[in-house]
Amino acid sequence: MVVAAYLPGDVVNQTQKLALMKICDSADDETRLSKPGIRRLRAWVGVTEKRCMTIVTELVAKGLIERVEVGKQGRRAVYRVFPMGVPPTPSNDDLDARFKEADAAPKNPRLDRSYAARAAPSKPAMTHEDIDVRALAAGEGVKEAGFPQGNPDDDEGRVSPGKPTGFRQENPKGFPRETPSLPSSSSLLPSPPTPTADAAGEPGRGCSRHPVPAASCRACGTNPRSARAAAEKDRAEADRHAQQDWLRGYQEDLARARRVAQERPEDVEAARLAARQAARQGREKAREAGGGDGPAGGPPDGS
Repeated sequence: MVVAAYLPGDVVNQTQKLALMKICDSADDETRLSKPGIRRLRAWVGVTEKRCMTIVTELVAKGLIERVEVGKQGRRAVYRVFPMGVPPTPSNDDLDARFKEADAAPKNPRLDRSYAARAAPSKPAMTHEDIDVRALAAGEGVKEAGFPQGNPDDDEGRVSPGKPTGFRQENPKGFPRETPSLPSSSSLLPSPPTPTADAAGEPGRGCSRHPVPAASCRACGTNPRSARAAAEKDRAEADRHAQQDWLRGYQEDLARARRVAQERPEDVEAARLAARQAARQGREKAREAGGGDGPAGGPPDGS
């Protein structure tokens, strides 16, 4: 599986590599035989069943796997991975050389211009000064952007100090001369009471509005909806306890059987022989009962 993961891109693409890795993951270490199954293979690659079989055929054509047995209904196909030999795992130097070659190769071979010298990529700009230096080198000049480098000059374009003239100097008609009053802050408004545990439908705690539990009140715990929810919760809790008790009893039975098998192996062997003998006698009785009915169950001499 590790060898399949390091195969280069010119040998297998991404989907083929995923399929090959799954087949190698299911393979035996000595015989290199694998039975991955179409469901597991589709889950790894993430394609349709037809595309998955096409990918397997492509791997067979590349010589990376071979079909030992063809899959049928109810039986998985058997493959042998790397039938021509397992390739070696590349070292770090091999990977570096592969990556350098891939980085130097053109992204689109049809537009390859290997005769032209490619400019080295510029280093990433760390500050605005690096951007200014890059713009000067390109002949564009420094753009006036970023934070100001000093106080602005006093010119006629600035607003003169004093009272602005764009606002109205008096209150609109209908208002007194003094400052109009504004509504109070919302923090001074009365807030609703903090909900208590009674609001969650817990029975038996009563309600602040009903001294005696009402017929249908969620706070009093007599609401049909809350009663059904409480009954459902109790039922689920009882089911969970029953499952835990069953699992605990099953584990105790297993531990008891394991302890008996370790302490008294002769009894276990005797019980096994008795079970085999009972099964053999049952088969003989069934054979005798079926041998006396109809012409097919007659004597072997045909009389």
